[in-house]
Amino acid sequence: MSRRFLHSLRPLHQRQLSSFRFRPNRCSASSSSHSPSTRASSLQTKLTTPAYHHFTSKSQTRSHHTATPKMASSPPQRTYDEALSRLAQLQSNRTIVNLFGNDDSENKPPAKDLNSLAIPEMLSWLSRAGYTPSSLAATGLRCVHVAGTKGKGSLSALVSSIISQYPFSGPVGTYTSPHVLSVRERIQLDCSPISREKFALYFFEVWDRLSQAAREAGDPVTSEEEYDGPGTKPFYFRFLTILAFHVFVREGVKNAVIECGIGGEYDSTNFLSPESVTASVITQLGIDHVAMLGDTVEKIAWNKSGIFKKGVKAFTRRLDGATQRGVMEVLRDRAREKGAERLVEVEDEDVEKWKGVGEGARLEGPFQKYNMALAVAAAREHLIKTGHKLEGPFGEEEDGKWKLDDIPVEFQKGLKEASLKGRCESFRDSKGTEWFVDGAHTEDSLAGVGQWFAAKVKGGDDEVNVLVFNQQDRDPEVLLKALLAAAQKQSGTSTPVFSYAVFTRNEETVPVKGEPERDLAVQLKGQKIVQEASAGTETSVYNAVEPAMEQVQQIAEQARKDGKTCNILVTGSFHLLGGVLKTVEYVEY
Repeated sequence: MSRRFLHSLRPLHQRQLSSFRFRPNRCSASSSSHSPSTRASSLQTKLTTPAYHHFTSKSQTRSHHTATPKMASSPPQRTYDEALSRLAQLQSNRTIVNLFGNDDSENKPPAKDLNSLAIPEMLSWLSRAGYTPSSLAATGLRCVHVAGTKGKGSLSALVSSIISQYPFSGPVGTYTSPHVLSVRERIQLDCSPISREKFALYFFEVWDRLSQAAREAGDPVTSEEEYDGPGTKPFYFRFLTILAFHVFVREGVKNAVIECGIGGEYDSTNFLSPESVTASVITQLGIDHVAMLGDTVEKIAWNKSGIFKKGVKAFTRRLDGATQRGVMEVLRDRAREKGAERLVEVEDEDVEKWKGVGEGARLEGPFQKYNMALAVAAAREHLIKTGHKLEGPFGEEEDGKWKLDDIPVEFQKGLKEASLKGRCESFRDSKGTEWFVDGAHTEDSLAGVGQWFAAKVKGGDDEVNVLVFNQQDRDPEVLLKALLAAAQKQSGTSTPVFSYAVFTRNEETVPVKGEPERDLAVQLKGQKIVQEASAGTETSVYNAVEPAMEQVQQIAEQARKDGKTCNILVTGSFHLLGGVLKTVEYVEY
């Protein structure tokens, strides 16, 4: 292992940054030795591409940059729109995921090499923003940390909603991803997205801290303005993670729910110290992001359970059966390895006996009952750890002495009021069309969506059901078959659930003149799958959301003329949901 790499693992404030070169986000056009084309083939290139921002030896490249830097003479407008513009310049999560590759080419870097750098790099960026794990713990911030493949967003919303029913000094914070309409959905205060004004204010506070840290470190740039640019910033998800914690500190948040982005062990949120975590939660696991996390559920379980902390209780749903036995063994082993206080396993038998919260829950779907039970256990632990007195058996320290039917009215209210954009969300538009939207993009989650949709509609001759689907990065065959099979089983008939199936790419508008034709191979494959599985369903393919939605609106209009209800299910991708909802609601709240 190189001395340079070992040095990069040290906290940033302990490094001699004057002798190290910070590799910016975008290579200088004047330096051919740093151009992407000359560095595209080697493993070292992959490890030092802009996405990971390594500190590498300067090799005498800064002799021209010794003058005291001057601040920019005319700072840009500090508006919300300008913040979004700056954020869009940062490298996306997809770019980072693509570094891991999905083939066996010799140029693909081992995932373990890329993953091993994630937390040290995140700590360095956090330090540049003025924080350390211990300094965040010193603010009194206490978090429920959530990882999993399916349901972690819903569970985060449920826990936040529950604990917000109790008095705290300061708002309850939530950090979740991805967003559907607005990036502000990711950072919430008391279960509402942060305002545009506060987002812009805190965004530029973090942006400026990182810019100034780059100046003080003497990061080499070709112009003074580059210090304020994206080249001295982390990639998109890391920046938003730092921003969320900055918001929480500035807003006096002492209680928060933090959802992992991808994985757990190496996720950008996993810098939290045990002192800052009241409960670690693993939701249902499945196969996803295999290049980063592993190609078996057991490997993924190992990665997700990396959020377990010493002396902190961990919570998960107990899954029985031969296929899940290995997963549970991994979680139990990891709990012992990490020194967790214990692994609390919520049993399905107890959930099925529970009468639930009744009608009116905003997070719909039969599977949400299991998320709710897990959320109750985690929220209870958080409240006890933060000094709240809960009455009766439910408030006793020892687990196993309470039942789900013992939950207080505050818990019931929190479970009912919890909501999350694009998760089992249903609404009626101004013309009477019923919309059902969910960003599910794994086999299990799409099966759940199919079951949910079929249970919500009547399935009679007076209804027209439309499926709008896309999933650009995963095999549509597996996903669509899971969706269709679950919906058909729930309907209890042999009549196809969907009258129409519309497939589209995620781009909102059609290609402009001169733009290459878009690849529709995934959409055509989806069309073929539905045609084979559901011969009575009429299908169509589009290259953008806009024409696809024109077709859907025509179907809905015809249904109204025929005196029928039109039910539209939009699923398969959060990117798709965002584009569709903009055409329906015309708002970005």
